[in-house]
Amino acid sequence: MTRVDPDTAPDTGTGPAVGGEVDGDATVDQDIEAAVEVDGRTARRDRNRLAVLDAVVELFSEDDLDPSPEDRYFSDPEELLRAAIQRHLDGVLPLTRIHAIGEGPRSERIERFVSSRLRLYEAIAPSARAARVAATRNAIIREQVELTRRQLGEQVERQFRPELEAMDAPRHRAIAGAVDTLGQFESLDHARVHRGLSRAATERELVIALEQLLAPPVDA
Repeated sequence: MTRVDPDTAPDTGTGPAVGGEVDGDATVDQDIEAAVEVDGRTARRDRNRLAVLDAVVELFSEDDLDPSPEDRYFSDPEELLRAAIQRHLDGVLPLTRIHAIGEGPRSERIERFVSSRLRLYEAIAPSARAARVAATRNAIIREQVELTRRQLGEQVERQFRPELEAMDAPRHRAIAGAVDTLGQFESLDHARVHRGLSRAATERELVIALEQLLAPPVDA
């Protein structure tokens, strides 16, 4: 915020009192002005810090997973990387939710599950790759990655509870684990990047696989 110059500011009728006495509110006004100036610098610093983080997130999409630190805002590359990953994940948090989770026929729940995971994958792929590289050397990022994996695994249990609860315990664990694995980032990245599948082809494969995994046994 621009600081007002008392020599050029318009007369508002609140200047010194007659006889040269200083208005009692002058000191308070100066304190407020100083606080506003500090707040302005803080806001500007925050904006600049976020701009740095957004620039790092953009580098992720170019497969640059080792950004240089911005000395004015971050103490080291790990802090910068951690903050950039968190900023990106915060922005895509709504994509982790599955609409009407656990509701509807099995085929519809499978389609919603697959569609949700592919949308999330496309939104987080650059930062997720960076997070997994950084997790090998940073315990905080590693915990963040593991937390996300657990949360996605819990979604499997909620989305396919009717099918899973109808199974005995060993089969329940095996099928839930297989569904979870197919929907995790690493599996989707393998399909899209290493196998070169389109989104549509990946979606078809996942739907077929989940239908087979979650269908009732023939002798049921």
